[in-house]
Amino acid sequence: MERPLTEQLIDSHDAPTTTTIRGMTRLWSVRGGGSGGSLVDRVLSARGVTDPEEIRAILNPSMGALHDPSLIPDLDLAAERILRAAKDGERIVIYGDYDVDGVTASSILVHTLRMIAPRADVGTYIPHRVEEGYGLNVESIDQLADEGARVVVSVDCGITAIDPALRAKERGIDLIITDHHNPPETIEEMPEAFAVVHPRRPDSGYPFGELCGAGVAFKLAWRLATLDQGSDRVSNAMRGHLVEMLALAALGTIADVVPLVDENRIIARFGLSMVRKTRIEGMSALIEASGLGSDKIDTEAVGFRLAPRLNAIGRLGHAREALELLTEARGVRAQELAHRLSMVNEERRAMERKILDQAIELAEEQGMTGNDRRAIVLAQEDWHPGVVGIVCSRLVDRYARPAILMTKSEGRCKGSGRSIEGYNLHGAIGSCAEHLTSFGGHDMAAGLGCKESSFESFAQAMIEHANSALSPDDLIRKVTIDTDASVDELDVTTIESLETIGPFGAGNPRVRVLVEGAVLDRDAAPFGKGAKHLSLFVKDPNGSRVARVIGWDWFDRGQSLRRGQPVDLVLEPAVSRWNGRANPEPVLVDLRVR
Repeated sequence: MERPLTEQLIDSHDAPTTTTIRGMTRLWSVRGGGSGGSLVDRVLSARGVTDPEEIRAILNPSMGALHDPSLIPDLDLAAERILRAAKDGERIVIYGDYDVDGVTASSILVHTLRMIAPRADVGTYIPHRVEEGYGLNVESIDQLADEGARVVVSVDCGITAIDPALRAKERGIDLIITDHHNPPETIEEMPEAFAVVHPRRPDSGYPFGELCGAGVAFKLAWRLATLDQGSDRVSNAMRGHLVEMLALAALGTIADVVPLVDENRIIARFGLSMVRKTRIEGMSALIEASGLGSDKIDTEAVGFRLAPRLNAIGRLGHAREALELLTEARGVRAQELAHRLSMVNEERRAMERKILDQAIELAEEQGMTGNDRRAIVLAQEDWHPGVVGIVCSRLVDRYARPAILMTKSEGRCKGSGRSIEGYNLHGAIGSCAEHLTSFGGHDMAAGLGCKESSFESFAQAMIEHANSALSPDDLIRKVTIDTDASVDELDVTTIESLETIGPFGAGNPRVRVLVEGAVLDRDAAPFGKGAKHLSLFVKDPNGSRVARVIGWDWFDRGQSLRRGQPVDLVLEPAVSRWNGRANPEPVLVDLRVR
């Protein structure tokens, strides 16, 4: 029986053999050796992919491999009800989350309903992050009912919305929940909604459970189209529309950091190719405002340029402006909104740096960065609740442990958490639920709230849980290496062939290779603003090719390296393109002086 791709792209601890080496800054785990074959073959082998059919599926992905939407429980029921409401002129409200995933998911359904029924009565609603918080709430359901909504479709939220679902039922609203966050363990614990569309609900047989909110919305849009046209084969215009919607689904998929395997990889791969071709004027304006006018749109461009701008307005303002940009905005208005999102993102970055500095100081003062306290749990009055989540991610990167930051206000604490691989943050927070008033999320990220008087007891309970679940070895920053390579192998053609394994992200990381015994061809040199980056020129001991290696933020650690020194390098193969020329320029991850 053919194994799914999610099992093929295995983590290092599941690999058949691994070698552990200590580098300068991290513990190296080498999955495979240089046992012959091309570098691409060795990388795939190290990731557990050896069957020719599996290899072809990875190197030549097809949209035909996307799973049938109807396999998701309640999806057909939801699509039929939405389609009927659109055709009959009933008021439909798409109720989204305020992050990139929620905004893109909302946009997909708005565009699709307008494509199917241009006169459909379709509205949108996104709660204010600070004033309302995450997800469906009773007050918003009442407001939508008063405004005449007959069908409310949640996207990227709702799977735990017990009370809002009951209120919707009382007010005569058919609530359709579409979500991907951790569902209840039993059907009986799910909200009493008209339909609950979730690939991982307890009774689901859907073959892939890691779709994000935009991925689920795309599946619903797909089914709306086939139902409307009465056939699995849709018109060329509708097919073109669905392919264009993949651009939005790709943004949500990449920004929400779901594993880029199976369907997610296909959505990201084909969606990225459509981002620049989009007819959505707001998307084009966002690309220009992000400084990506001529750059390649890849996962890094989405993760570091586009997504932060869409997220920032939801953190510091109201995400309805991001939704307007991706649905309604045209011409000058699209340019104005894109510029505003960029300005707010700069404000967010400054605020993030300030909170991060304060959190680092507090965590170190309170002993939360050593082995005795294996989680960071902090709260302050002046921390913006829309920014603490991203600061948690920075703390996790820095200290390799789960982090929770909360904002104190009017006797309550509200915040977010991020985790490390292997530590289920949602489950950990759930074990401390007696101290909380609310919580939700998934293994790697969560939101939560408590009374200020309960914070210290919650923090202690969380740290005790982390201490029992994590060992000191779990707190060592690790880097997984695919296979050995030589400097001579890292030519432009080979590196470009490695790119076909992408797009890269969570679950499908960038290729990393170990180059052992490379020799420095000249002294280490600084470059870039502030001279903080490191430039190394290396070659194999008996090789002829000299390659430049770029170490971002590495000069302080590598400035003493001198010509002739032998080193072992962990590299991410990359190509630099400038003035029409392409040169190998791998990125330094870690090194060890021999």
